Amino acid sequence: MTTGRKLAIAAGVILATLVLDHATKWIAIQTIKESGAVYSWLWDMFRIQYAENTGAFLSLGSTLPDFWRFWVMTGLNSLILIAVAVFLGVARFDSVLPPLAFSLILAGGVGNLIDRVFRDGRVVDFLNVGVSFGSFNLRSGIFNIADLAIVGGLALILAHEFLRPGGAKRDRQDSSGD
Repeated sequence: MTTGRKLAIAAGVILATLVLDHATKWIAIQTIKESGAVYSWLWDMFRIQYAENTGAFLSLGSTLPDFWRFWVMTGLNSLILIAVAVFLGVARFDSVLPPLAFSLILAGGVGNLIDRVFRDGRVVDFLNVGVSFGSFNLRSGIFNIADLAIVGGLALILAHEFLRPGGAKRDRQDSSGD
């Protein structure tokens, strides 16, 4: 894959993801933040409800003191995103899937970082999925489009690694000492 094609894919994916992420966050702020309304579809499998998260995935780190939370959620996150961007820029890929995956991860991370910088360390979340049967209730944490991009990118990397010819098989052979 040429560098130009890789950068075009990255720029398109990052721009589209950032626009979609922040447009949906803006809609959530404008329509459900003040009211506290919860909208539910498909027998409560899908919910839209407003939340602000000061932590990472599933609010991890939200109880850290402000100083440490800032440096972990903003400073460390920035360093990781710079590393992903540099890797995306210098790595050579033989298919479209890896640059697409790393671009999704980068876009999701930047989308949430923008929230942290401009929303006093908070990220706007508004999506929730789950199943309920009587008293049984299994739900995800509340998340956003940026989170979906990060998870989607990670899933694409795993799929690419395990589905490419000889990928997982080669790795198993390497670890068995053969």
